[in-house]
Amino acid sequence: MTRISVRGFAVASATAVTTVGAVVGVASGSQQGQPTNEVEATAADATLLADIPAGRQAQAQTASLTQQANTASKAAQEEARKAAQEAARKKAAEAAAAKKAAAEKAAEERAAKAAADRSARADAGDFGQQSSYSTAEVKSMAKQIVGADQFQCFSNIVDHESGWNYKASNPSSGAYGLVQALPGTKMASAGADWRTNPATQIKWGLNYMESRYDSPCGAWDFWQANNWY
Repeated sequence: MTRISVRGFAVASATAVTTVGAVVGVASGSQQGQPTNEVEATAADATLLADIPAGRQAQAQTASLTQQANTASKAAQEEARKAAQEAARKKAAEAAAAKKAAAEKAAEERAAKAAADRSARADAGDFGQQSSYSTAEVKSMAKQIVGADQFQCFSNIVDHESGWNYKASNPSSGAYGLVQALPGTKMASAGADWRTNPATQIKWGLNYMESRYDSPCGAWDFWQANNWY
């Protein structure tokens, strides 16, 4: 039923009711032309109900459904955001764990290699005593005692400290030998022949660099920054 037909019906009905009410009122002693309040209210209510368009009811229902859909959409978006954050957190944790495992494995491999290098090194006692040594002989000893992977760093320091002269002495400071131990008597811990045996000096120098700088290359890094070690 359309708005117009309902309103027309309601108005007609109200008019009829008003007319009857007026007649009844006259018969019961009421003054003509003064309908009762109940009849007026009924007619007014009928008119107001008829005034609500059917289209507005549909709009209200549509708005309610839209609000529900928006609420559901926001909830879904929030759930997706939380899921994405959790996935990212798990991925980061897995990456960190993998990185840590790789670092630990690399450290183990370095330690194993260092141990193998140390076991392959010659000892000062492996070389026979000579009255004198050439630079080439001293370098060969150093390479066997220090190890090929650290020899270049060791050699760089010796180049600067003594020029590979195992009898080099600094009269002002008392430093002595290939690595210029200060004082030279420190090298007695590696052997009583520290003054004349380059192998003993190399052994002491290697122990010093490893204990203080972790390796000859660590000592060389420090030397480059400070011009001493």
